[in-house]
Amino acid sequence: MKKGIYLKLALTGVSKNRKMYFPYILTCTGMVMMFYIIYFLSRDTYVASMRGGATMQIMLSLGSGITGIFSVIFLFYTNSFLIRRRKKEFGLYNILGMNKRNLARILFWECLVIAAAALAAGLFLGILLSKAGELILSNILSGAVSFQFYIDGRAVATTIVLFGVIFLLILLNSLRQIHFSNPRELLESDRVGEKPPRANWIAAVLGVLMLGFAYYLTLTIEDPMVAFVIFFGAVALVIVGTYLVFISGSVAFLKILQKNRRYYYKPNHFVSVSSMAYRMKKNGAGLASICILSTMVLVMVSATMCLYVGAENSLRNMYPRDLVVETYSLDEEAEPLVIGAVQEALQEQGASGENILHYHYMASAVMQKGGEICFDPDQINALAAATDMRQLFVVPLADYNRLMGQEETLNEGEALIYVTKGGSFEGETISLDGEESWKIKKQAEGFVQNGIDSQQVIPSIYLFLSDQDFQKAAELYDRMEEKYSESTYSAVNVQHNYYGVDISGGDAVQMRVQKDLEQRLAELAAADEDFPVVMADCVAENRADFYAVYGGIFFLGAILGLVFILGTVLIVYYKQITEGYEDQARFTILKKVGMTGREIRKSINSQVLTVFFLPLIAAGIHTAFAFPMVQKLLLLFGLTDTRLFLLVNVGCFLVFTVFYVAVYVATSRSYYRIVSRPE
Repeated sequence: MKKGIYLKLALTGVSKNRKMYFPYILTCTGMVMMFYIIYFLSRDTYVASMRGGATMQIMLSLGSGITGIFSVIFLFYTNSFLIRRRKKEFGLYNILGMNKRNLARILFWECLVIAAAALAAGLFLGILLSKAGELILSNILSGAVSFQFYIDGRAVATTIVLFGVIFLLILLNSLRQIHFSNPRELLESDRVGEKPPRANWIAAVLGVLMLGFAYYLTLTIEDPMVAFVIFFGAVALVIVGTYLVFISGSVAFLKILQKNRRYYYKPNHFVSVSSMAYRMKKNGAGLASICILSTMVLVMVSATMCLYVGAENSLRNMYPRDLVVETYSLDEEAEPLVIGAVQEALQEQGASGENILHYHYMASAVMQKGGEICFDPDQINALAAATDMRQLFVVPLADYNRLMGQEETLNEGEALIYVTKGGSFEGETISLDGEESWKIKKQAEGFVQNGIDSQQVIPSIYLFLSDQDFQKAAELYDRMEEKYSESTYSAVNVQHNYYGVDISGGDAVQMRVQKDLEQRLAELAAADEDFPVVMADCVAENRADFYAVYGGIFFLGAILGLVFILGTVLIVYYKQITEGYEDQARFTILKKVGMTGREIRKSINSQVLTVFFLPLIAAGIHTAFAFPMVQKLLLLFGLTDTRLFLLVNVGCFLVFTVFYVAVYVATSRSYYRIVSRPE
């Protein structure tokens, strides 16, 4: 046999099965394109030169790895639909005289043609659109626009190697399936698995219980730290439970429908239900995959979009004032020197300060057991005790009254207490490491926004003490620092003199003031070796890196969301097309026994609607129950706007539903054309 005949047969096979191959080639092209763009941007020197660009590229490097891993899994999964459809054709070739080696050569040329087409088109589009990705990142990072265009040779080579290996593995897997199949198995491959499975009620009930427990966790957990610890466990429960419910639960549900005579013995319901029952074990796994992918899209896109939209609000939570100066000491002599340096820097740069926020506090991570506060580092670092972790702030009552406009008074041994959302305190006294205790006079309603508190995933306790008791607490902190000096934990005694001020002018003015102030503080430290450590931060200086992280997360969320949407659509398409070919013979028989075209269309709509929208409904339920836990996880990033997250979630679900309906319309038509055609 001439060598050219294998290439011709391969091209003919791809052309004749273009309904199956064309979407697959488009998917491969899209994966190549997106991997190249992300990898290119993770190495782009122009992106690296932007403020925050280095941070952004760390996020992009992570994204390129995720895209590569998903490409392997997803392309293997979609290729299984192709090879299954071609097995019957290969079985016919085998009977007509071709041996397994001849079939392997056809598969080799098919794989080579598809790989060449996908790599060429994907790299062309990736190179073409890489500049658009660069412009998007420059907009996110507020960088200047560059009109330079170039091709990254390393990105091209890495893309070719990665997808070359993927296509090679796909080819080897296809050859394995052909090699271990005899002609009869190849010819009857489209009928494999038609025996209806029995309803496994134990697995169905177990799946429902797993989902119920996961939902219970998401609704009852209040502590963000606990939510972070058990998040992946809850996700695992949802994934396993979803597969059990769709595989075993769906079979059980169909059995119930079949027992309902009034529903089952109708032409459109009879055909659709009986058809699905023959392959529901396989359908269930596919439906569960669609549901999980849809949930991933909804949760990931909504969370990352919410983070980016609410980035400025989160930044302001961390930095309540434009310029924040923290003196790590309560030294009364250093305080006027630091404040004087701030005023001099503002004057030197022609700026003025307003909305001054000035107070003192001591802070440390502690364990809370009722009214007992423990400083023991070994307990604090124990993950098992995460639910009891707190951030303790001890503040003078005078600062509380001045900032909150109150006139509270305390006797010796009394205290006011305020606990942030997620924590609680119900005791009558509070004891610090069993050495000092105070009677709780009342619980305060709040305190000023604290940048440290906004970055915590654990609740905070604010303890307001009179000047005399505040001094006792300071001495206690000194003893705690000495007591636990041998521990790796070194933040027992953290004294703060907080001074924040808003600055007139834009970001450039803020950064000039900060630079000037840092120089003055360095001079003070050089003149006095006992001068305390002072840190000066401004919002403008941190905004670039902050937006780089949030913008990078959003960019990756959008790209990976697009990848997962593509995966969802393609799985659904192949699932319906494959089943269309498998149902073609059944519908031909039904037409011969008198079933009309209208009845066939009704049956198709009933089946496709049931199969198609069940994963969307389940994904919507998963997303709704995931909302409380994800909202608490977003507190890790300083996002506290629940209303924004809710609106973004609803918007993402509506947009995703529109795409889903569009795919349903296309799928239903393709399925109908296949089953209506005589075999």
